[in-house]
Amino acid sequence: MASGTGSDTPASGEQTFGSGDKTFYVTTPIYYVNDAPHIGHAYTTTAGDVLSRWHRQRGESVWFLTGTDEHGQKVMRSAEANGTTPQEWTDRLVESAWKPALITIDAANDDFIRTTEKRHTERVQEFWQRLHDAGEVYKGSYEGPYCVGCEEFKLPGDLVDGTGEYEGQQVCSIHGRPVEYIAEENYFFRMSKYAERLLEHYEAHPEFVQPATARNEVVSFVRQGLVDLSISRSSFDWGIPIPWDSKHVLYVWIDALLNYATAVGLDSPSAQDKEKFGRIWPADVHLVGKDILRFHAVIWPAMLMAAGLPLPKTVFGHGWLLVSGEKMSKSRLTGIAPHQITDHFGSDAFRYYFLRAIPFGQDGSFSWEDMAARYTSELANDYGNLASRVAAMVGRYFGGVLPEAAEQGPAEQAIVDALAATVAGADEKMCALDFQGGIAAIFDFIKLVNGYLTEQEPWKVAKSQDEASQARLATILYTAAESLRAVAVLLNPVMPKSSAALWESLGAEAALGALAGQRVQDAGRWGLLPAGSTVTKGAVLFPRLEEPAAA
Repeated sequence: MASGTGSDTPASGEQTFGSGDKTFYVTTPIYYVNDAPHIGHAYTTTAGDVLSRWHRQRGESVWFLTGTDEHGQKVMRSAEANGTTPQEWTDRLVESAWKPALITIDAANDDFIRTTEKRHTERVQEFWQRLHDAGEVYKGSYEGPYCVGCEEFKLPGDLVDGTGEYEGQQVCSIHGRPVEYIAEENYFFRMSKYAERLLEHYEAHPEFVQPATARNEVVSFVRQGLVDLSISRSSFDWGIPIPWDSKHVLYVWIDALLNYATAVGLDSPSAQDKEKFGRIWPADVHLVGKDILRFHAVIWPAMLMAAGLPLPKTVFGHGWLLVSGEKMSKSRLTGIAPHQITDHFGSDAFRYYFLRAIPFGQDGSFSWEDMAARYTSELANDYGNLASRVAAMVGRYFGGVLPEAAEQGPAEQAIVDALAATVAGADEKMCALDFQGGIAAIFDFIKLVNGYLTEQEPWKVAKSQDEASQARLATILYTAAESLRAVAVLLNPVMPKSSAALWESLGAEAALGALAGQRVQDAGRWGLLPAGSTVTKGAVLFPRLEEPAAA
């Protein structure tokens, strides 16, 4: 790959951005539409959705973006293999598979960007024209390995020796397939000159690349030196044409990375879009799989530096979902469609399982057996059963009207104190993207409330009709119901359907207003659910699984 030098002057100069409250901006990668989505894609989107919903539950302004990456050689070849044009292929897949998958997992994204949209293509051309005019781009030639599966120019260290049918060949370390050797006249971005600035940024902002293992990998890579990056292809035409040379189309990643900025108004002539960009950019969290970490933590910030634009606050490279020890992949027949899981377990259980069972940032193995076991033990038995029996006892002993608590004893104070600690701990962990830790803290509290009921034995207390026993019974059931009120708020970002059902069952909608309006920070305040609320026993939150799941 060619290298070069150039001025450090930003192409458009340092810019001033909007004032006022900053919107919390979360993105997923834009997914490649050569095929339908599998649960590996849904995993990232679920994480982004839960993070976005959590910040909304905190009362923050939030913008959550996802979308599809539709240019490049891989999409073109997939379309040709299916006897259609690339545009027809992407239109069909987006509408029939990618957008429906968001509904399947209950994603509440604010926008869906497609790289074939005019709002994206025109702004991408403007961005690169500006960098070209500033001397950040030059013409050269590229000769070397290219992985169509990754849509990536490969370095020698990125290749491994093939096995089996590919023995004796160099293959992509991610896809396990032979690379193609190409020789083209291309345009290059002077990325090499940004190596030191990138290292300085990593040092000054350790939160920029997370987790720490990902940051160490990126820093090590950049310290070895950067080469200039080919930003065009001339051997095919499915891409955004380069504005100053129509014989070339932009390299798909150079096009795709800009979606995070074009979607929120970069280079739009609209005053409304300019205000939006000033309020939303830079992104607070880019969620990406670890296989595309370098694009987001090296190439993307270098592009932004060249353009004089603020860098994202955090790029978080999470681990892979593994099936039978392999990365989830359609080509390797290990891809599982999200609906195959949600049809059996429901969307809430899907969202819960993948963020509860796998430490975010590490690889994690999925198995039907483990999901079924967690569903039964944690969701149906611990959580669902608690909600059902509290509602049933309020109905049986107090006619469905939440009683007023009498004097609290040490057992109740322990619950009150534990709730305050749970809210603080869960909030800290969820905001730090420790989804497993945050959810575990909430479920530890659920187990504590279950233990409280077991120890207090309200069913035995109810047998005595004297005034003191009835007052004690009222205190026990109010304590349990008020605990569930807080649990509904805390779990709403994770499991919105069951949380809404619990909120309604507790009569909290009429007493406290919409669940979405309840603040995480207030969830630990004791006594918010007023006595006199109408408690009803609705449908079971997590019905028993009638038959084992099967792949």
